[in-house]
Amino acid sequence: MSVARPRGRPRSFHDKTDQNMVQSLDRALLILRTLSESSGLTLTELAQESGNSVPTVYRALTTLQSHGFAEVEEPGQLWHVGGGAFRVGSAFLRRTKIVDRARQPMDRLMRLTGETANLGVEHRDQVLFLAQVETHEAIRAFFPPGTLGAMHVSGIGKALLAWMPPARVAEIVGQGNLARFTAQSHADLASLSADLERTRARGYAIDDQERAEGMRCVAAPIFNAHGEPVAGLSISGPTFRVDLGQTDRLGALVCAAADEVTIATGGVSPKDRR
Repeated sequence: MSVARPRGRPRSFHDKTDQNMVQSLDRALLILRTLSESSGLTLTELAQESGNSVPTVYRALTTLQSHGFAEVEEPGQLWHVGGGAFRVGSAFLRRTKIVDRARQPMDRLMRLTGETANLGVEHRDQVLFLAQVETHEAIRAFFPPGTLGAMHVSGIGKALLAWMPPARVAEIVGQGNLARFTAQSHADLASLSADLERTRARGYAIDDQERAEGMRCVAAPIFNAHGEPVAGLSISGPTFRVDLGQTDRLGALVCAAADEVTIATGGVSPKDRR
């Protein structure tokens, strides 16, 4: 007797080799991703960045433009991600109930601390920021939804790493030298591991100018029903407002907000969470 395969899946569903890839679509998505990581690129710059020829990039851009995924700015002929990409990307947020459940705790956290509140998850070994509630202060942190960042220099990233199994941490950060963004960045696994141990002991992570000079972040993890870290909440702001002497107070507020989201989404905090 033959085994029925799931509806909507071809026989080659699990075959991810090149023969089952649509090369033109693959190139267009690569070009779109390259475009999303910039503040605008010319056709020539985009071709160089993506490793494709100018005619190939132009054909992909005009196709993306016709669907609203790309748009060109006049003058200068700078290409940008279009509104269509945002609308499609928003579907990811709609299927993540954490975003909805975190909205009120984030708003409250911003008002209690006076700093920008952020929500992020681990995505392909990086922090993906899903939502933000900005402070009204003139000088503030800015991580728009869709921003990606390195885990080892992010408050949310370190809050997630601290409660992940060691094997998963090794997969994400590797065993060698870590990328240094500032003089405060952890440059090796031993230094990062010591920081993660301190994070577990106090219940929250601190990014002390590790990604950007003059900025600090305090973050705590959100857990699922199995006690696994699935997201993180943080507040971030300039060092002259987020003083190290205030981190215990801020950490308690961030942990309370993160725990509120954990409970609201059916999660359970591990016993070693302080």
